[in-house]
Amino acid sequence: MIFASLSESERCNSLHPLFARVFEFIRETDLHTLAGGKHSIVGDDLFAIVEQAAGRSRESAKLECHRRYIDIQLVLSGVDEMGWKALADCRAPCDEYSTERDIRFFDDPPATWIATPPGHFCIFFPEDAHAPLVADGEIRKVIFKIAVNPA
Repeated sequence: MIFASLSESERCNSLHPLFARVFEFIRETDLHTLAGGKHSIVGDDLFAIVEQAAGRSRESAKLECHRRYIDIQLVLSGVDEMGWKALADCRAPCDEYSTERDIRFFDDPPATWIATPPGHFCIFFPEDAHAPLVADGEIRKVIFKIAVNPA
């Protein structure tokens, strides 16, 4: 898991071949006017999901993990207090992994919480369980989905 501000994004480029493309898209796009929903950037290997939602409580947030995609979750407005726990330490799965949706949920409590303000992002790798959208108010964010093994 990585937490950083957009001003520090360049140091993440070497971590994955498509990370530089994510941050280029952020620089070249007015994310505040981008319509909600899915936006393809590099086919199924890299896409963005613009989401605006009411925050939920820590108690109602479920940890989730992904196998096929890395998440870069960039907050545009509001403060998203994201929960985190190492996937290896999760002991209470709610369901089986969904191949179709690339997700599995857990009832484990997060080990820590990361208050992520606008202009900051968290990168969640497959080994990171995370519980997003925890806030008192509305959150607008962009979730970049990056294939772990691009075509």
